[in-house]
Amino acid sequence: MKNIDNTSKNSAHIIVFGNEKGGSGKSTTAMHTAIALLRLGYRVGTIDLDARQGTLTRYLKKRFEYITRNREHLPSPAHMAIEKSQRESVSEQKLEEEAFLIMALEELGHVCDFIIIDTPGTDSFLSRLAHSHADTIITPMNDSFIDLDLLASIEMQNYEIIGPSVYSQMVEDQRKVKNKRDGGYIDWIVMRNRMSHLNTNNNRIITKLLGEISKLAGFRLAPGFGERVVFKEMFLKGLTLLDLKEDQNGGLTMSQISARQEVRNLIMEIAPEQIKGYPEQESKSWKTA
Repeated sequence: MKNIDNTSKNSAHIIVFGNEKGGSGKSTTAMHTAIALLRLGYRVGTIDLDARQGTLTRYLKKRFEYITRNREHLPSPAHMAIEKSQRESVSEQKLEEEAFLIMALEELGHVCDFIIIDTPGTDSFLSRLAHSHADTIITPMNDSFIDLDLLASIEMQNYEIIGPSVYSQMVEDQRKVKNKRDGGYIDWIVMRNRMSHLNTNNNRIITKLLGEISKLAGFRLAPGFGERVVFKEMFLKGLTLLDLKEDQNGGLTMSQISARQEVRNLIMEIAPEQIKGYPEQESKSWKTA
């Protein structure tokens, strides 16, 4: 099932990267998605809700430092970071956090085609609120039974699905909240990161279970990013794989070429042209990079 456009052509399409587990690659995937969309010619804004870790914010900070140091022009999104409220009562915290998020969405929504939100790897009010405003949720997951447990409760002796797990249930709850608020629908994509290239028994079992869970939980599967050192190297420079030709070191390895294709495959799954149409001036760098 392809994306369902829940936003008008004049309002931003909100993509939330979510997974209630750290280390799944949310920030890396969010950053690469933002730069890919920018290079296609779309206007993009980013919001970092992971105030404690701030990985996406630090990523962009390194990018701005790279631009200043090398006097290079690199497309970069309009960025906002939202801190967890320090108000005394829980009710006051929720009101303040909601006000900040709504303000950020409204400000970016007037000038952006897409808003990308990076959420923390824990359950929180602010994360649930962001999910409820999503038009698309993208959940990167490592190819492991630990990550699979967030999507469904599984009887491991016979590999039978017992029912939805914590994150799947949260997404379903926020789908209901969104539908009640504005009649919208959330398209949910689960992408398998760090997949083994070996056709192991565990790999086959996870593939089978994900297929079954996707039908129950209502998400579609997409290939993710491999376990590559290049992603960590790019973070340290503030660059993405789509900036490699502008990196002064130059040259592309086979691993870098393969990794960049993985990013493009994800963008094809998002299908931005179906959501917002083709931008008036498509960036040449997408085609030549």
